[in-house]
Amino acid sequence: MEPTQDIIDLQIKLSEAQRMMDELSDIVADQAKRLEIAEQRIQMLMERAADAEAQAMNGVALGDAKPPHW
Repeated sequence: MEPTQDIIDLQIKLSEAQRMMDELSDIVADQAKRLEIAEQRIQMLMERAADAEAQAMNGVALGDAKPPHW
């Protein structure tokens, strides 16, 4: 018994959908890695900025300093 053309067409579409899903999965995984690296860099830059701010304020970070009217 030979498959009908409709079944063959469905198999082709399923195969194409699987290939696309695999490609998209790879793209998402790559983007997740890039996002993780970006988050690490942002954290590092924030720490550097806080250190520089603390040094400029003689060891007191601006976020920790009380306003002048206190």
